[in-house]
Order: sequence, then C-alpha cells, then structure tokens
Amino acid sequence: MKKAFSLMELMVVIVILGLLAAFVLPSLTNKGEDAKKSLVCIQMKSISQALKMYKIDKSQYPSTENGLKALLEQNYFENKKLPKDSWGNDFIYILEDDSFELVSFGADKKESTQDDIYFSKCN
Repeated sequence: MKKAFSLMELMVVIVILGLLAAFVLPSLTNKGEDAKKSLVCIQMKSISQALKMYKIDKSQYPSTENGLKALLEQNYFENKKLPKDSWGNDFIYILEDDSFELVSFGADKKESTQDDIYFSKCN
C-alpha cells in the first residue's frame, strides 16, 4: 500500500497556507511603514539636538531661509551631509518665533497629506 497525500489533503493544506498568508502579510507590510515612521522621529530628534547646539553657539536658531544647511556649514553633522528621511526626502525646517518645527512629507512626498510627520508630534 502506497503512503502518499491525496489530492484533497493537498488542497486543504494549500487553502490553509493561503489563509495564513492572507492574515500575516498585511500586518507585516504595516510593520515596515511603522518602522520607517519611527526612524524618521529618531532622525528628527538627532537634528533637533544639532539645532540646539547651534543655538547655544550662535544664540539663536538658523532662519527658515538658511534652514538645515546652516548646520551643515558649521559642521554639526559628522558626514557633512544633510540627513534624509526614510523615503529619501529632505527634512523641512521651519523657524517659529524661538522654536522650530521639522517635517517629513512621508512616502507620498506631498505637503499637507495624512502621512506627513511632524517633530512636535513624535513621542
């Protein structure tokens, strides 16, 4: 007598694997985007530290016009490159009175959309 799987048993296994994949893959996809967003907040925190050191040295934050390039010119970044967000975009720097805001436009690279990330809203 042969010991082998019947066609019905193979079909049941394939259906079960398909169902598992249908439930697992979407959650894994979202984890990747969540990780990218968390990384952006960590990068913003690093940039904010450089901005605070700049303020200590110069008694004020760089203007919005000079932006993060002022940090680059004063060697506040080790590799002498402006950091980019997880999607390869430049960070947006805005000086507001005596505070600042950093913004990443997110995956869609468009301003004022749902996936924009603001430093003031990072945990």
